[in-house]
Amino acid sequence: MRNLNENNITDEVVRRLVDTPSPRLKEIMTSLIRHLHAFAREVKLTEQEWLEGIKFLTRTGQACHGQRQEFILLSDTLGLSQLVVAQSHSRAQESTEQTVFGPFHVPNAPRLPSHGGDIGKNASGEPCFVDARVITSDGTALANAVVDVWQADAEGFYDVQDPAWRPDDTKLRAVFETDADGRFSFWTIMPKSYPIPTDGPVGEMMRATNRHPMRPAHIHFLINKPGYDALVTHIFVDGDEYLDSDAVFGVRSSCVGNYVRHEPGIAPDAKRMPVPFYVLDYTFRLEALAKLAMAS
Repeated sequence: MRNLNENNITDEVVRRLVDTPSPRLKEIMTSLIRHLHAFAREVKLTEQEWLEGIKFLTRTGQACHGQRQEFILLSDTLGLSQLVVAQSHSRAQESTEQTVFGPFHVPNAPRLPSHGGDIGKNASGEPCFVDARVITSDGTALANAVVDVWQADAEGFYDVQDPAWRPDDTKLRAVFETDADGRFSFWTIMPKSYPIPTDGPVGEMMRATNRHPMRPAHIHFLINKPGYDALVTHIFVDGDEYLDSDAVFGVRSSCVGNYVRHEPGIAPDAKRMPVPFYVLDYTFRLEALAKLAMAS
């Protein structure tokens, strides 16, 4: 078709998708094209603005590398990540809610015993003991669930943000397996609120829109058990000033934990602590895949 203009080009672009083999791909591409064209019409996008957008996306791709995923960060800060998560993991009210994965997970973190581990490796910060349990939504303990844990240090940085970081020198991350009662525990440091990376294109966008880059203090948890919907979540610190303005829109009420401060003394694992410490006692509730299938 020739002589295309701003009024008829959308239908022609969609028409050329007619032979797409995958029905789902055809559905997604058709909707994407229609919404993208509608956006350009609605804001009367200029050629210069379009070019600036292309440059921004180019810089976003160039900022990605093995330890940084700027496109995930962009998706997070636009609220798209949490939107997709929320509509993909509808759970019963009693189950722990899913939240954003984030850009700093590292596969194959060191495996530690179910109890007695310390992921801090002498990192500076206030000691924190995590005593947790994994159960089903109806209260049954889940033994042998695999729990991936990671967090930022007291300065707000993940180990992978260090230019000298090596996969064999991880800090504040580990993998645990729940015991027969569905329990696991470990020592770490008290999480602190921190800014997302602002030295790249996403930082440019945050400054241009006058948004703060802060995330409320949290620890990441990824929990897997065959037959259950994998849980990706954070446990945030109750009372943090950024709970209602998280830069990546990830806070859920069921994901806010009570980190209780204790004076020097005996910790829950019988360890004698010469300094004040915190304790997080939290129960994760997983949803069975069979139950989700029945509800859908």
